[in-house]
Amino acid sequence: MPLDADGKGLGAFPAGWPAAEAAALDWNLLREDVSLPVAVLYEARMRHNLQWMQRFMEAYRVKLAPHGKTTMSPDLFHRQLQAGAWGITLATAPQTRAAYRHGIRTVLMANQLVGRANMAMVAELLRDPDFTYFCLVDSAANAAQLGAYFSGQGLRLPVLIELGVAGGRTGVRDDAQLGALLAELERWPQALALAGVEVYEGVLQDEDGIRAFLQRAVRTLRGLAADGRLRQDGPALISGAGSAWFDVVAEEFSGLDIGMPLDIVLRPGCYLSHDVGIYRSAAERIAAHNPVARRLDPGLQPALQVWAYVQSVPEPRRAIVALGKRDAAFDAGLPVPAAHYRPGGAAPLPAPQHWKLTAMMDQHAFLSIDAGDDIQVGDMIAFDISHPCLTFDKWRQVLLIDEQYRITGVAPTCF
Repeated sequence: MPLDADGKGLGAFPAGWPAAEAAALDWNLLREDVSLPVAVLYEARMRHNLQWMQRFMEAYRVKLAPHGKTTMSPDLFHRQLQAGAWGITLATAPQTRAAYRHGIRTVLMANQLVGRANMAMVAELLRDPDFTYFCLVDSAANAAQLGAYFSGQGLRLPVLIELGVAGGRTGVRDDAQLGALLAELERWPQALALAGVEVYEGVLQDEDGIRAFLQRAVRTLRGLAADGRLRQDGPALISGAGSAWFDVVAEEFSGLDIGMPLDIVLRPGCYLSHDVGIYRSAAERIAAHNPVARRLDPGLQPALQVWAYVQSVPEPRRAIVALGKRDAAFDAGLPVPAAHYRPGGAAPLPAPQHWKLTAMMDQHAFLSIDAGDDIQVGDMIAFDISHPCLTFDKWRQVLLIDEQYRITGVAPTCF
């Protein structure tokens, strides 16, 4: 894939230069070879996170299907698969097709498949016998639509029943809804293959409630197996876990026996980049309570930053940084100044602890400083972020860098 000459965060380079050969350009972030603002991933930290999560999953004997919507970067998907992931989780039919076109052959779409055009995308992929795919169903209405469409295509669609909670997101709420859904699935034995159960525990906030929800999923799956409702032409599947409670899901699902082959698949996605906000808080909870996480210390490391220039210092206690809502997530806390570098200097220094973003606009950020601070127009500031998903989706490509700030690669995205 060639580098995107019109994208943010790149310098002058030969037209059509392949992303895989970015290191040959001998760029360095501190030498100002690339345009700022720029999103970067630190290679060493990312490798650590890949290995850490894979070892965690192996300790519980469960499989990993990281949620690809976090990065939507096929290059990063393949790194996750090479590190041992079972497959990639995605959220939509277009995401699934984009991943397939870049060589991904096992997809758990942790969402309902609704609408004729979306069904057509998936049907096209299912004609490849090497492509493995699951989607979710939580209503008789959706099952009827899927059954009619895939029956007409002569295809059999593997589905997982999604369980939900009152006041939550999608998912079957009670036994009456479950019974109606099962009755509809039985109408389409040639078109719909019931493979198992899925949950998203992140809609709940307390551990006791999450464990009760996961235990409900286990009981439901066991009931489906005992009643002979699960497909016989492949293993059953149970899946859960976002990036905040994967430890609890692993504890509740690990070792589950339903009397037939079973894949236990967990789906955290933000571990690859991690962050200094919502997921660092989750990691601290996990490290305090989970014995496997304690054994794997050090834990996950924040690997994603956005670098930007100081573009104005209009007041003694305010600097304006060329970084905005179009560049970094702001829904779960504003970016945090992490490092300060003046071009031509020896190395970046930690940003003063009192530096703080107070507001962001589309292309500007307001940095609170103290009068007399050593900060100038043209200085470079690295920002840590909270919520990687809504940072990655603002970039067509993310640069990979080493600890000397050399550009080692580029990860194009498919948002």
